[in-house]
Amino acid sequence: MLNALDQGARGGPRPRRPSRSLRQEYQEFLFQRIEEYKNSLTRAELLEIGDEAVRELEIAAADQYLLTEVLLLEHVDRIIARRLRLPGFQRWARSHRALRAAQRAPTHWELESAGPLVACARRLEPGDAAVVIGAAALPAALFIAAHDVEVLLLDQDLAAVETAEGRAVAEQLAARFHALVVQFGNWMPDVPVTVAVLHPAALAALEPDVREALVRDLQRRTPAGGMHVVLPWNSGEPKQVIPIGTDTLLGLYADWQIDRRPRGRRGGFAASRSPRQSDTRANVSE
Repeated sequence: MLNALDQGARGGPRPRRPSRSLRQEYQEFLFQRIEEYKNSLTRAELLEIGDEAVRELEIAAADQYLLTEVLLLEHVDRIIARRLRLPGFQRWARSHRALRAAQRAPTHWELESAGPLVACARRLEPGDAAVVIGAAALPAALFIAAHDVEVLLLDQDLAAVETAEGRAVAEQLAARFHALVVQFGNWMPDVPVTVAVLHPAALAALEPDVREALVRDLQRRTPAGGMHVVLPWNSGEPKQVIPIGTDTLLGLYADWQIDRRPRGRRGGFAASRSPRQSDTRANVSE
């Protein structure tokens, strides 16, 4: 699939972001676990660890070098890693490879194996960028992140976003997963979109004009070859949200190529932006 980091949302070139190495993934794992532990401590408990680090460094240094703040902070992290019994690189790498392989299977996230999202994920490349609308689509967002794709999840609820961030850390996908609280219709971060995943419950909660503006904005940011996936409406969605018919959403993609037709009135579908459509819009804007 066209890399949205090579081709900007407005058609301008962007440098390709290199994929993270396994060693970088490991460092991110250590950082997330250590910071999570620090956040669970009181100030007094953190100071106790600092005192322990000072004592150990003074014994090890034997007055051979100056104890600096950088050395102290690094040793505090080592003490925490020791307390948490965090694995070394080789042991972590073996388990990480197995975890990532499992996460690339839709069944890991209880996703439909024959759904349009799975077919879309097979086309993605490391460095592609995805925008996911609605925290209810978190399993889909993490499934895509497991394919080495940068994922930005947007939702209007702070608690839902915080829960999503916590799940990403637990799944060791936080390095490629980001979440923001936004008020749909007011502001959208300026990001490229290789693939957009839209949860129907998030769209159904919006006023029709706001919903259309949101979809049109995502479409403008999507380069030729990019894809949008609208997830199916599940029976377990919140009762206070009135379901939205698939035909209503299909109407917003009248000039897109429908790659996967919906099954039923509330089924999901996939649509891609063709190069011809992109050229037409460019000519009109000129």
